[in-house]
Amino acid sequence: MSAANGWTAIIPFKPAGARKTRLAGRLTAAQRDCLSEAMFNHVARTLAATPELGRVVLLSSIRPPGWAGEWLPDAGRGLNAELHHAAQALGAANLLIIHADLPFLTPADVSALIAAAADGCAIAPDRHGTGTNALALRDAAGFTFAFGAGSLQRHGAMAKARARILARPGLSLDIDTQADLDLAISQGLPVQLTLPGLGSFS
Repeated sequence: MSAANGWTAIIPFKPAGARKTRLAGRLTAAQRDCLSEAMFNHVARTLAATPELGRVVLLSSIRPPGWAGEWLPDAGRGLNAELHHAAQALGAANLLIIHADLPFLTPADVSALIAAAADGCAIAPDRHGTGTNALALRDAAGFTFAFGAGSLQRHGAMAKARARILARPGLSLDIDTQADLDLAISQGLPVQLTLPGLGSFS
């Protein structure tokens, strides 16, 4: 990445012990942390290989071990409030918000989302077509982040005519539930990870 490149990516990431609680019936807390860290590392490497990006910033309450990149502390105000403050701190232009649990993400997916934001905004929906897995904004000033249940519709309404919806496999499959995990495994989950009882994900 070059600092001269125009886009900044923010990856929100929960601390150990608070990750993927909806997988508690399938995975232990340690396994959930391990899976989350593997997916986060995959997303971070993918962003580092995306030529349009000049900065990748982690938004988290603590700096994860081994993370040497830029870090903004999460003060616990809730994701949308934290993103608002992060956008102000980093500057509002050319901002990409992307979740850390996209194991099939590729640099081509990220480049396509950025290209789709040429008119101002591009939104990557989840596989159900209701949530938002990534959001690219040419100008985040005045934009109200609305991540959470039903966020796709709210983000589209906020962006109005500027919004383009971009559905791609690498952007749509996030892992929140046991059904998500099963689907990802069936599609050859590419995260280098072995979990007891689940076998190798490599």
